[in-house]
Amino acid sequence: MKQITACLSVILFFAVLSCQRKPATRTLNAIESAFEQGQLTNVAQWADSVLQNGKTDSLNTAKLVHLKDMALRIRSDFTLTESAIQARLAKEFGDKIQSDKEVWEKNNWLEFRIIDGEKRYFKRAVSNLKLILKSKQNEIQETDSFHLFRLMHARKVIAAASDGKPVIPVKIKLTYRLSVDADAVPDGEIVRCWLPYPREIHNRQREVTLLNTIPENHFIAPDTVTQRSVYLEQRASKGKPVVFEMQISYLSLAQYFDLSQSKILSYDTTSVNYKKYTAEQYPQIVFSKEIKQLSDSIVEGETDPAAIVRKLYYWINDHIIWTGALEYSIIPQIPEYVLKNRRGDCGMQVLLFMSMARYQGIPVKWQSGFMMHPGEVNLHDWCEVYYEGPGWVPLDMSFHLQNSDDRREKEYYVSGIDVYRLIVNDAISSQFVPEKRFARSEPYDFQRGEVEWRGGNLYFNQWDYHMEVDYQNQ
Repeated sequence: MKQITACLSVILFFAVLSCQRKPATRTLNAIESAFEQGQLTNVAQWADSVLQNGKTDSLNTAKLVHLKDMALRIRSDFTLTESAIQARLAKEFGDKIQSDKEVWEKNNWLEFRIIDGEKRYFKRAVSNLKLILKSKQNEIQETDSFHLFRLMHARKVIAAASDGKPVIPVKIKLTYRLSVDADAVPDGEIVRCWLPYPREIHNRQREVTLLNTIPENHFIAPDTVTQRSVYLEQRASKGKPVVFEMQISYLSLAQYFDLSQSKILSYDTTSVNYKKYTAEQYPQIVFSKEIKQLSDSIVEGETDPAAIVRKLYYWINDHIIWTGALEYSIIPQIPEYVLKNRRGDCGMQVLLFMSMARYQGIPVKWQSGFMMHPGEVNLHDWCEVYYEGPGWVPLDMSFHLQNSDDRREKEYYVSGIDVYRLIVNDAISSQFVPEKRFARSEPYDFQRGEVEWRGGNLYFNQWDYHMEVDYQNQ
C-alpha cells in the first residue's frame, strides 16, 4: 500500500510540475487588457504563446502581432528609469527638485508611463521639460542665429516674389545612407529598403537627378505616388551591417504669396479636390467635439479663407509649444494629444492645424520631407492650403510667426516657404510602390526610410540613417 501511495505521489508531483512549466493560454481580451495596464512583458510573452499555438484566425493574429509590436515601440521611447531621470534632473536643476518633479509629472511636463509596474520616462523628457519651462517663463527667444537666418532669407524672398512664382533657386546635392545593424537580419536573407525620394510634381522642386545608388539595382516609384521612394534590396552577411545609399541632386526654390494682394474666390464645394481635402482622414484628422468647439471659438464666424487660416495659425503659434515627439505610431490620436498637453513637434502641430482648417471648410494637404538649411538639416513637416485663385499655398506651422514689425516678414510662413526643402510626401499614410509587406515603422509620415525582411519589419532601433548635403550655387 505504501508503495502504491508513493508511486501516486511521484506521478502527482510530475503532473503538477508539468502544469507549472506549460504556459497558460491567454485570450486576446486578456492580452489587450495587459497592454492597457502597461504590462508589456506579459503582452510580448502571452502574444508569442498564443501565436505559437497556431489556433488564431487571421484577424486575431494581426491584432496579436500589432500588440506585440506596439509593446516594443513603447519600450523604445520610454527608456529612462527613475534613477536615470533623477540623475539628469539633478545635473540640469540641482539636487533639490523633488517637489518640482511632482508638479512636472502631474502636468505631464516630465513625460512617463508605468511599464511593468515601474515608471519609465520618455527618452527626451528632460530636454522637452526645459523647453516647456522656458516657454512658461517667456524665455524662448526668436533671435538665435537660425531664426535670424530665416528672417533674412524671408526678406530676400519677399523682395523677389511676384504672384507666388518660385524664386531664388539653390542647387542641392545630397548623399543619404541607411545602415541596418549587423545581424539584425540572419545571414543570407534579403533585406528590402525604401529610401525617401524627391517628388517632381512641384514647381519649387525641379531637375531631380539620381546620381547613383548602393546597391546599383534600384526602382524609383512613379511621381504619382504621394509618398515617393527609391526601392533597394541587399543580402545580409553575418557580422556586417547592411548598407543602402543614394546620391541625388535637385534644384530647390522658395515661394511666397502676399494673400492681402490676391483675389481669393469662393470655393467650388462640389469639386472632387475640395471634398477630398476638407474631409476627415482617420485616425489623425478627425472632427472631434473638441476640434469643432475650439476651431469655432478661434474663427468666431469669419468666412474669408485667408482670415480663417491666419486666425488658426496665430492660435497654435501662441498656445502650442514645440517639443520633441514620441514616435507617431504609439500616439492613437495626435491632435488630441497636442491639445491635451499643449505641445508637439512640427508634424503634430500641422495635424492639429489641418484638422481645424478642414473642419472650417479650408482645403489643406500634408507635405513633408526634410528641412535642408545649412547646419540645420532634419526631418520636417508642413502643409499646403488651397485658395481659389492663388492655388496651393505653402504653410509651415512650426516655423511660427517671425520677430519682425513688417507684417509680411512676421507672417511669412503663413503663406510662404523657404528654399531649403526636400519634398518627399504630399499625403499621409500613402502606399509605397512596391508595397511593403509588413507594418511600417512610421505609419503616417515617410522621411527616414523603411526596412523589412521576410521575418518582419525592422524598427528604428535596428538601423540608423545619415544625410550629407552640399549646396552647389550658394
